[in-house]
Amino acid sequence: MDTPVVVVGAGPTGLMLAGELRLAGTDVTLVERHARRTGESRGVGLSPRTMEVFDQRGLLRRFGDVETSSEGHFGGIPVDFRVLGRDVRAARTVSQSLTETVLEAWVRELGVDVRRGHELVSLTDGGDRVEVRLRGPGGDHTLTASYLVGCDGGHSQVRKAAGFDFPGTPATTELFLADIRGVDLEPRMVAHRITGGMVMVARLEEGVHRIIVSERGAPPRRRTEPPAFAEVADTWKRLTGIDISHAEPVWVSAFGDASRQVTEYRRGRVLLAGDSAHVHLPAGGQGMNTGVQDAVNLGWKLAAVLRGSAPASLLDTYHGERHEVGRRLLANTRAQSLLILGDDEVRSLRDILTDLVRYEEVGRHFAALASQLDIRYDVGGGDNPLLGARLPRLELTRGTEETTSTRLLRSGRGVLIDLEDVPWLRRRAAGWTDRIDVVLATPRDIEAGGPVEGTSAVLLRPDGHVAWAAPGSHHDLTMALERWFGPAR
Repeated sequence: MDTPVVVVGAGPTGLMLAGELRLAGTDVTLVERHARRTGESRGVGLSPRTMEVFDQRGLLRRFGDVETSSEGHFGGIPVDFRVLGRDVRAARTVSQSLTETVLEAWVRELGVDVRRGHELVSLTDGGDRVEVRLRGPGGDHTLTASYLVGCDGGHSQVRKAAGFDFPGTPATTELFLADIRGVDLEPRMVAHRITGGMVMVARLEEGVHRIIVSERGAPPRRRTEPPAFAEVADTWKRLTGIDISHAEPVWVSAFGDASRQVTEYRRGRVLLAGDSAHVHLPAGGQGMNTGVQDAVNLGWKLAAVLRGSAPASLLDTYHGERHEVGRRLLANTRAQSLLILGDDEVRSLRDILTDLVRYEEVGRHFAALASQLDIRYDVGGGDNPLLGARLPRLELTRGTEETTSTRLLRSGRGVLIDLEDVPWLRRRAAGWTDRIDVVLATPRDIEAGGPVEGTSAVLLRPDGHVAWAAPGSHHDLTMALERWFGPAR
């Protein structure tokens, strides 16, 4: 066996997965067909949940000072993230290029074997291993691995070569994207419907503006290369009356509103994550963020199976949890597509939804959806509201040290947090301390109605989701530990 895992694709999803695997002690080979990063940024912005995920691994500080906002939108209808907590914010203008730069530096520090300029030619799942044929600078060669993960985008070669079914609907309209310099445009961070179509504007770093424009009724075209900037500028002028033809194009692209999802995220020893598994209109910037979270869900599970501490059946929970997230993602982006790109008959629906969002519970629902903080996994029955959800950041006192629940996840291990000094819990978890950290800590400034009010202990998976909580879980602690971390040593 040449390597335990081959990850194909060094975008945000593949980089995050490689880092998660290496953090868990698993060697991984990351291959990417591009010899160097393109600098292109299909995705812009980090959702509140992705910011939490990056903070869990100590990565958020590496982005430097980023512009954040408590404002989001659903199909162009504004939502306020503050209904979910005063500190819930999104990073609005972080480019995918910066995200890739940060993640690649991280994975190289962790010792990931990154091979750029290597393209997948074919793969064979032999039942006990995967053979991956690659074409690189030195010609064709083969790697054998225990598992292969395709993180190679919407046109995934891994998905095609492994024969995954990819049902859905084809694109019905075309949108232009361009990053341009030399113009000063008014920001329109929320999709702005105007007569004849839709426009968006975001200010990126170094004087660059990201524009997106769609002319209503424009059919998708079969393109073999990006559109000329003149075509984008002409469309922009027709819809807005503003001439941007003198601007310097940094990057130009076209995309559609196709909506597809694989029927299974795992076939034998081949798995898919990110756009390889699901494509959709990038409404609300959810695509890249969902891919990063796919990787964080999969990484610790795959590493546990490879080191033999958990059975291979743990990998089935990756499909069980993330396929449902992807299904809901496609449903909400199709709804947003209608609100953003639909004809004038949609106006009445938009007006009604805009009114409804002003109601607290409705606003909370749409804010949770847009922020990606609404994800809850099936971890077993119980009436503790934390079960299956991500644990919001807790300020904690651990002995004389001040810490946070987020910081406790930096190692990529599970964490049992004893909030009320219950010694028998810590004794019961002793057989898993090679895989989890057992922490006695006291919450600081528990607010009435806060997330851990009335909770004496929580078991966190490495992805930050609550696997068990007391009181209120129908499973006992031992059952939860065995389910998510394998048998005691």
